Amino acid sequence: MDIKNNILETIGNTPLIRINKITRALPCQVLAKVDYFNPGNSIKDRMAVKMIEIAEREGKLKPGGTIIECTSGNTGMGLALAAIVKGYKCIFTTTDKQSREKADILRAVGAEVIVCPTNVAPEDPRSYYSIAQRLAKEIPNAFYANQYDNLANRLAHYESTGPELWNQTDGKITHLVSTAGTGGTITGTAMFLKKMNPNIKIWAIDAYGSLLTHYYKTGLIDMTKVHAYVSEGFGEDFVPENFDMSLIDHFEQVTDKDGAIMARRIAREEGIFCGYSAGSCLQGLMQLKEQLKKDDMVVCIFHDHGSRYVGKIYNDQWMIDQGFMHKAINIAPELKKVS
Repeated sequence: MDIKNNILETIGNTPLIRINKITRALPCQVLAKVDYFNPGNSIKDRMAVKMIEIAEREGKLKPGGTIIECTSGNTGMGLALAAIVKGYKCIFTTTDKQSREKADILRAVGAEVIVCPTNVAPEDPRSYYSIAQRLAKEIPNAFYANQYDNLANRLAHYESTGPELWNQTDGKITHLVSTAGTGGTITGTAMFLKKMNPNIKIWAIDAYGSLLTHYYKTGLIDMTKVHAYVSEGFGEDFVPENFDMSLIDHFEQVTDKDGAIMARRIAREEGIFCGYSAGSCLQGLMQLKEQLKKDDMVVCIFHDHGSRYVGKIYNDQWMIDQGFMHKAINIAPELKKVS
C-alpha cells in the first residue's frame, strides 16, 4: 500500500511538463516545473517545512509555539500546513497589494492574518517586515521564520528542487529560468545544478520596480530604482541573504502587463492554470529567445496555482482597470450565434 502519514509527505516530486504551443517558435524544448502540485499549491511548501524542521532541531521552535512570518501568501500556506500537522499556531503579515484570495486561504487553514501597507520602506514600523519582527519579540514562545534571510530556504531547493530537475531531465537541462524574490528557489536550485554542470545557465526574472536587477548589475542598492508594481510573489525592495548573485547568469525584467497576459495564455493554450510569477517567468524566457539554440533544454519554474489570482489576472474587469486589456475576452463567441 502507498499511504501517506500526513499531508507533508506529499510535498515534492512535482511533474515536469512540456510547453507545446506558446513556445512553438523557439528552437528548443521548454519544460515547466509545475510546483502547484504541492499540497499548498506552491513551491514554497518545500522551504516552509525545511525552515520548521531546522528550527525544531535547533530549539528555536518549541512545542505549542507560534510561527510568525511576513508572506505574500504562498510561504504562509506551507507554514500553516506544517503547523496543523505539528501543532503550532500561525500569525502572518502580508501586504495590501496581494490578492484577497491569498489572505482568505490562510485564514481558512487557521492562521491569523494582518494586512499591512505595501508602499512603505522595509524599515518602516508599518511594513509587513517590521510588524512580523515586532510580534516575534512580543509574543512568548514565538519563532520568526524570516524566509528572506533564513538559509533553510535555499537549502530546501538544493536538497529537493535541484535534484528533481537533474533526474527528470536525465542531466540534460541547459537553462533554469525562475522569478526571483527571496532568492531561495533560484539560488538553492542553482547551487545543485551548477555543481552537477557549471555550464547550466541560470536566468532570473524580475519585475520593473524591483531593486534586484539594478543590484545584480551594479552591486549598488539604489532606492530611486524602486517603485510600486502589481506583479505578485517576486521582486524585492532589498536584497535577501538567500541570494548568491554569483550563481545567476542574467537578470531579465518583465512588465506587470506582459506577465499577466502570459499567465492567461498559459492557462488557455497549455491547460496549466498557473499564477502571476509563472506568466512572468515564461514571458522573460520569450524575451531572451534569441539566445537559445536547438539542443537546449530549458526549465521554467511555475511557482503557484492560478486560484490565488482569480480576483486579479484572471478577472477581466481587473485587467481592464489596470490597462492590461481593453475589453472582456469572450471565451466562446460562437455561443452567441447558437442563442
